[in-house]
Order: sequence, then structure tokens, then C-alpha cells
Amino acid sequence: MGNRLPSSAALVRFCQKLNRVKTLEDDLMETSLKRCLSTVDLTLLGVGGMVGSGLYVLTGTVAKEISGPSVIISFLIAGFASLLAALCYAEFGARVPKTGSAYMFTYVSVGEIWAFLIGWNVLLEYIIGGAAVARAWSGYLDSMFDHKIKNFTETHIGTWNVQFIAHYPDFLAAGILLFATVFISFGVKISSWLNHIFAAIGMAVILFILIFGFILAEPKNWSAEFGGFAPFGFSGIMSGTATCFYAFVGFDVIAASTEEAKNPQKAVPIATAVSLGFATAAYVLVSAVLTLMVPWNTLVPDSALSDAFYRRGYSWAGFVVAAGSICSMNTVLLSNLFSLPRIVYAMAEDGLFFQFFSKVNPTTKVPVIGIIVFGILTAFLALIFDLEALVQFLSIGTLLAYTFVAASIIVLRFQHEKMEPSQPVAHEQSPIRHSERTIGEEMKEYESFSDKLQLVETDNKGKERRGPGHLKATFEPYLKFLSDFYPGEVVTISVVAMMVSCICLCSVLVFGSDNLHLPAWSFYFLIVIFLIVFLISLFLIWVHEQQRKTNTFQVPLVPFIPALSILLNVYLMFKLNYMTWVRFTIWLVLGLMVYFGYGIWHSKENLREPTNPSVTARYVVFPSSSLEETVQQIQPNPQDTMGRAEITSEDTVKR
Repeated sequence: MGNRLPSSAALVRFCQKLNRVKTLEDDLMETSLKRCLSTVDLTLLGVGGMVGSGLYVLTGTVAKEISGPSVIISFLIAGFASLLAALCYAEFGARVPKTGSAYMFTYVSVGEIWAFLIGWNVLLEYIIGGAAVARAWSGYLDSMFDHKIKNFTETHIGTWNVQFIAHYPDFLAAGILLFATVFISFGVKISSWLNHIFAAIGMAVILFILIFGFILAEPKNWSAEFGGFAPFGFSGIMSGTATCFYAFVGFDVIAASTEEAKNPQKAVPIATAVSLGFATAAYVLVSAVLTLMVPWNTLVPDSALSDAFYRRGYSWAGFVVAAGSICSMNTVLLSNLFSLPRIVYAMAEDGLFFQFFSKVNPTTKVPVIGIIVFGILTAFLALIFDLEALVQFLSIGTLLAYTFVAASIIVLRFQHEKMEPSQPVAHEQSPIRHSERTIGEEMKEYESFSDKLQLVETDNKGKERRGPGHLKATFEPYLKFLSDFYPGEVVTISVVAMMVSCICLCSVLVFGSDNLHLPAWSFYFLIVIFLIVFLISLFLIWVHEQQRKTNTFQVPLVPFIPALSILLNVYLMFKLNYMTWVRFTIWLVLGLMVYFGYGIWHSKENLREPTNPSVTARYVVFPSSSLEETVQQIQPNPQDTMGRAEITSEDTVKR
């Protein structure tokens, strides 16, 4: 029985497989897709992805049921949290101009299994997001015709009385998704052109709502007579913030489109900042208009804005708003259906998802199989599920993706840079370097003691800044024990500790007083303990050297901004209801089944690994009081993996 248990070496190799990172090509601009999107195209894609059903449906829902007029504060906090995440997305999008968004960023810096799970959740986000917007689109159009479409469907087709399923099949929502799928499959330029038209109409309608709405505003609707500005208190504001996050999930369409951008290094940061700023301003101002026009507790969530104008006696204005909402929702539909197949394409291209999804149409230069398959799947979900059941699923996957992207920024920024081939090396090292090259590129190198001596000597002579991941010279006398770690190792451990402390801290803040019934002293004691761990982890990251400034955009104040983003995202995840977590867990289990059943074996990184890997071991010996450096290639013996090794080459340099 004991012989069947895996050895410790096998477990280590298995963990290494799970955490291997993606190898990037030499030319990051090379792609089988078509680079044709400008900064304006990316900006309008981002605006279209954010300003749609959230503006016309979510504002009324959150205001009436969760936050009241303080929905304005909820949108501000959600916009700020999204800005922190957007900065991280912008840096990655500029440095790694490849499609895949959060999936790609996590794969490059953290590891394969984490990247797959993030990609798997982003897929769910886009599928359900598209279905939810189609449902909202159908509801708004139906309200313009006095719900005649709904009544006709219920009368002539029938209704369903099944839990978690819509009351009736929405053929209109499914039809618009299939129609949009056809347009997306024609190519990126046609999709972009169609998005420009709908986005321009949507922005004009928003301007109309703001001007006419503030004219009709009545400040008494925020008075104590109707419950005041924050009738549900701070808890209601933060719960509203967690839901309002749904409004901003569309900005990562920019990151998903970087492989089709003409100049991603400049276009991605600019488009992200402009689109997110516009969306936040639109949500805050429209929420103010809505809750000032009519009392917040009388809002109709499904069509709050158009209904508010109808009730104030301006039915023609309500019709204009309803028409504008349909145009804005069309842009969100296009953004979701545009991004979804590109995430699938990135995962399939890396071998983690079914290979046929990576095929690109030679004429249109788009992954047409992914567009058709997932367009039909999204249409099916819109047909049978109602809007509420769909929206509850959205925010948690997005928040998880934002968390991992922020953590990835920290890991990447403090990652040890590989020495470039053009960099000069000491003359004494040339025989050794030559020996290593002849042994093979796939072998791993371990720094020798003499290498460290040379690095120290160089630092002392030139007084140059140390490499990324090394302890800053200022702190070495006080934190000397950290110098024994490999470059970046302390940072990685600290990031993990920081995320664990965030989870513990937020769980105590959210559940400690009400659900866990902790006494006051233990509640505050746990908060202090976990906050101290968070701050110590942050400090240990900060005392290490970062990578030097690059020509592309970089997040300012690293690691503080990504750390704040992680803390906010985790807190908002805990504010979501338990059924969202149950559904999310089921989806994660399905994803793990796909990964271990298919992805781990077909991964391109797995195929790159040699079947009988060899390791180059470099070490120092001191025979006869002279310094010798020995390079040996060690190959595992298949008959005895635990202790024996065959030495295949040896190269000794006397000094």
C-alpha cells in the first residue's frame, strides 16, 4: 500500500506543474489576429462595456432595495475600487499586449492553475453578463409597447413555474444575442463601427437625462420625510457598492482587446482611464437625477429612469430614455460577445481549453468557432433564466479576477530580471558560460558563491542600485536575515500572507459582530492582529527593490495601490449573499474538472517540458586552498529517482 503513494519528489514536480508560468514569445506584437483598433476604438469599447444595463436597471434596483439615495456613494466607492484594478490592468495590457485579460496576466506572473481558474470565471462573467443585458434589453423594449410581447408569449407559448428559471421563455432576448453574434463574426472593424454608432446615441441620451432630469429635480426627495439620504446606513452603502461593481466590469474589454490594438503601449492606459472616468461620472450623476426626480422608495427597478419621466408627466421623454437605454445595452452586448470568444481563444491557444476554439478565420481574422458556440450558449441562458438570477452570479468572479491581477502586479514588479544576452560578463566567467550554453538551454542555473561575490563587488564599486527582488541596501543592516532568500522569494511569500490576512480581516469585519456573535474585545483583538499581519506583509514587500522604469505605463505607488485594491475587492466579495458563493463554488469545481481532465495535459507549457529533464548544478569547492567552480549536468536515473544521479559532463575552471 505504501509503495502506491506518490514520492515527495513526484509531489514537488506536480506542484511545479500547477504553478508554471507562461513563456512569452520574443515578439509580443506578433499575432494571428488583426491589429486595427485605435485609442478611440478602445475607449468606446470600454464605455460601451460599462454604460448600459447597469445605468438603466442597476441604479433603480440598488436605490430602492439596498442603498436609497446614497447609491451615489456606492457608485463612487465602486468606481474607486475599479480604478485601482484598472490601473493594474492598464500596466499589464501595455507590457503584455496579448488577448486574454486577467487570465493572461495571471498566467504570466502567478501560475497556470490560478490563471485557468481566473479565465474560467471571466468566461462565466461574460456569458452571464451577456444574457443579463439581453434580458434587460428585452424588458425595456417590452415596456415601450405596454408589455405586449410578454403577454403574447405567456398566452400562446406558456409559462414555467420552476425555481431559478424565468417565468416565461424570452425569445426576444435570445434573438438579439444571436443577431449580435452574426455581426461579431464579420470581423473586428465591423463590430467596432457598430459599437461607435450605439455609443454615440447612448451618450447623447445620457446628456439629455442629466439636463432635463436636474431641471425636474426636487431636493425634498432626499429629506427625512422619505427616509433621508442613507436610509439603510453604512451597511447599505457597502452592500450597494458590492452590487454596483457589476456596472464597471466592462472595462476589461480593453485588456481583452490588446492583441488587436495598433499601439497597445499607449492606447490601453489612455482608453482605460478615460472610459472608467466617463462611466463613473455617468453613474453618479444619473443616480442623483433619478433619486431627486421621484422618491427612491417608489422606483420601478426594471425601468426606473423611463418610468420616472412618465410619472412626472413627460411621456415623450420616457420614450426617448427607453430608446437610449436600448442603444446603450446594445453596446454592452457587443462588448460581452466581443470579449468572450477572445478569452476562450487565449486559453485554447495555450492548450488549457479545447484546441478547436483557437482556430482563426483567415478572412475575418476572428475566432469564429468560439464566437458562434458561446453566442448560442449565451442566447440559451437568456432564453430560460430571469435577470435577477443572472445578475447575482456576476460580481464575485469579477472581484476575484481583480484580486489576482493586483497580486500579479506586485509579483511581476519585484520579479528577478533575467540577464540579457547582450549584457557583459566577467572574463573569468566566460569558460563557465560557454560550458552552460553547450549543455543546453533547458537546464536551470543556480547562482554560485563566486557570482554573488562579483555582484557584491560590483555594487560596492559602482554603488549601483540592486536588482529587482533584492533587499534594499538601506534596510540590510536591520533585516539581514532576509538577504539569504532568493530574489523575489520574500515578496511572493509576503503577497500570500497579505491575501490571507485580507481574507481573515474582512471576514471578521463582515461576520464578526452579527453572525459569529463575537464579544467586543475579541472582535477588536482579531481586527488588530490581522491588520498588523497585513501591514507587516506590505512593509516586507516595500523594502525590496522593484524593476526599473519601463517605457510602458506602470501603476504608481506599488505595492500600496495593488494592496488597497486587494483589500477592497476581498471585502466586497464578503458582502455578497451566500447563494452567490454556493453557485460560484459549483462553477469552480466544474472548472477544476476541466483543468485536470484536459488542460494540465494539453498545456503548451507541459509540452515544452523535456520528458527526462536535466539540471545544471553549480557549486563551489575549495581543494588545496584554491577556489574551484564546477559545472555538472545531473540527470535523474529512472530506476532510482530518490538518490542516484548520472554525471554526464563536467567542466572545471581553476582560479
